[in-house]
Amino acid sequence: MTQQQRPVYAVIGSGYMGGGIAQSLALSGADVRIADVDLDVATANRERLIAEAAQFAADGLFPADAADTVAQRLTAATIEDAVAGADFIEEAVPEKIEIKHATLRRICDAAAPDAIIGSNTSTILIGRLAEAVTNPERFLGVHFSNPAPFIPGVELIPHSSTAEATIAAAEKIVAATGKETARVKDATGFVLNRLQYALFHEATQLVEEGVATAEDIDTIVRTTFGFRLPFFGPFAIADMAGLDVYSFCYASLQTEFPERFATPKVLDDLVSAGKLGTKTGAGFLDVPADRTPELVAYRNKAYVAMKKLIDELGPAPIHPGTDPHPDND
Repeated sequence: MTQQQRPVYAVIGSGYMGGGIAQSLALSGADVRIADVDLDVATANRERLIAEAAQFAADGLFPADAADTVAQRLTAATIEDAVAGADFIEEAVPEKIEIKHATLRRICDAAAPDAIIGSNTSTILIGRLAEAVTNPERFLGVHFSNPAPFIPGVELIPHSSTAEATIAAAEKIVAATGKETARVKDATGFVLNRLQYALFHEATQLVEEGVATAEDIDTIVRTTFGFRLPFFGPFAIADMAGLDVYSFCYASLQTEFPERFATPKVLDDLVSAGKLGTKTGAGFLDVPADRTPELVAYRNKAYVAMKKLIDELGPAPIHPGTDPHPDND
């Protein structure tokens, strides 16, 4: 693909998140312009992103030629020059609505009227941000996760006026980076942070109640139900466990926490209808019962492979003196 044929993207906000997004877009085959509060900041961040790409390549995390690719495809510019003629523009400035509104207005003043504009906001309603966007049908949330080059999931959040063609185009752009998208309605916290903070809130409750230490809770999460999460979401896990089992567990939790663990209506409805998950062939995901042996075989293989990978990597260097490879001394 020649330079003239490559799509042109812009990332406004070239810090840790925006820079990682820019790297991902550049490695996907696009020419990417980055901008920040001024050209000097964007230029310095461009050099940092090239150096990072070289280190990531040396660590086997990026392709061997990643630094050259990023250097060739990534340019620093002012906001106006970055967005002029760009096909897709990703806003990744600080999480303050007044900063995002001001930035989106500058983008709209200089960008093509049909350029797709995404915001990397993790908490602000897309509909509120759209107030600063001309032709808001071309605007949506495109929420990457930290660290952007390595986390494979991206939330796409349309607001009430986002065009279907805009969502489809954003899906294609993100797919080219090798990431996977999920469409999410414009609701406070979206999905990622609603779930992430629900877990964190309950974890802090356990610490405050003296049930377990922070260290032991982290151990339980990453070695039990968290161990499943790279392969299965909460509904697939519930279907495999049995929705009747979940219903019984809710009843047990309610003996101490009747409001905090009230049984969800959707779970009650499924159990009442005899839809208990994979063992009945119907549940949240309606996996046919005859596929259960295949699913169990995949599950077991996945968990063994994950354990081998964790053993190979060694423990995370969180605590002082941790040696991820004690046998290599």
